Amino acid sequence: MQFEPDAPNDPGFIPLCIPEIRGNEWIYLKECLDTGWVSSVGSFVDRFESTVAEYVGTKYAVATVNGTAALHVALLVAGVETDDEVLVSTLTFIAPANAIRYAGAWPVFVDAEPEYWQMDPQRVADFLESDCAWSDGVLRNRATGRRVKALLPVHILGHPVDIDPIVALARKYGLAVIEDATECLGARFRGARVGGGGDIACFSFNGNKIITTGGGGMIATSNESWAKRVKHLTTQSKDDPIEYIHHTIGYNYRLTNIQAALGCAQMELLDDYVASKRRIATRYRDALIDIPGLTPMREAEWAWSTFWMDTTLVDARVYGRSSRELMAALQQENIQTRPLWQPLHLSRAHAGSQVVGGSVAEMLYANGLSLPCSVGLSEQSQDRVIATLRKHAMSGGVPT
Repeated sequence: MQFEPDAPNDPGFIPLCIPEIRGNEWIYLKECLDTGWVSSVGSFVDRFESTVAEYVGTKYAVATVNGTAALHVALLVAGVETDDEVLVSTLTFIAPANAIRYAGAWPVFVDAEPEYWQMDPQRVADFLESDCAWSDGVLRNRATGRRVKALLPVHILGHPVDIDPIVALARKYGLAVIEDATECLGARFRGARVGGGGDIACFSFNGNKIITTGGGGMIATSNESWAKRVKHLTTQSKDDPIEYIHHTIGYNYRLTNIQAALGCAQMELLDDYVASKRRIATRYRDALIDIPGLTPMREAEWAWSTFWMDTTLVDARVYGRSSRELMAALQQENIQTRPLWQPLHLSRAHAGSQVVGGSVAEMLYANGLSLPCSVGLSEQSQDRVIATLRKHAMSGGVPT
């Protein structure tokens, strides 16, 4: 069973999470083709950037080729350098940790908190206050001697991190806050949209995200000098509008006008898409409450989650099957599900990196299963998923 969001599906197959294309995409794409503005310059790029900045509440936004590129450049403009350390969520897709290594720095993985599965602010505080010390005017990790430069909380699964205490810690210790909000566009934290709480935020528009440009990413910030440097770095650091003169290393991280046209059309329907995701999540919660052993992800009272990826914990002792056994059973029923990510402190790609905690992330990885939750998921298809979950539940070895 393929996990790509745009993979072809057989009749009767219920995919995990696929794009929703139902707005002005065709009209805007045709405009790009008719005018010849198809590459990395064009009106839709500017429009997409200004739309996202206004939506998340920052002064500036710069489009990038993908979310990982956004993370890489955000780290650079935040001043992360070779052999620095960056605290990052351990329960997340591998992209932010890889981006830290692209910058020549080292990740310090921070466990999730058990209630809402986000980076644990208390773990961050304990590490900074107990495992670090001031030396020569900078904060250094006692174990490695490296400078701690930034905090990179990842808002996972559509639910925001409790960002206020993390920002307070950053201000106390002179650290930058880089938000990975790739899964959280449209979410709110204490009434404010996610993406403006730290110093700089990164978004992704991959095919399985709540809106898509096919690929693509965005950096949002209210720091004018950082925004200008982001634009400079992502356009090969060209220093003259005509001559090919470059004083620093840059990157070809630009978004195309065609992709931005898709993004503009998708942004017009973002709030509708979030409403659909929340309706789907509510139906799952109402239906699964009486199936022993299944516990849907919770929403904090201070949060407004998009439920980008609707995820449930499977208690094998109560439900009668493990999350992986249930995933296999659902696959046989032509229903696609997916486990959470292997915690990054367990990844061979980042072997030897320091971890703060880790047991909560490991539990969530072992038990978490994401259910079909496309914006366009019909009630009939969702009812089939729910009925199948109920069918495969076991109580004392007997189906319930």
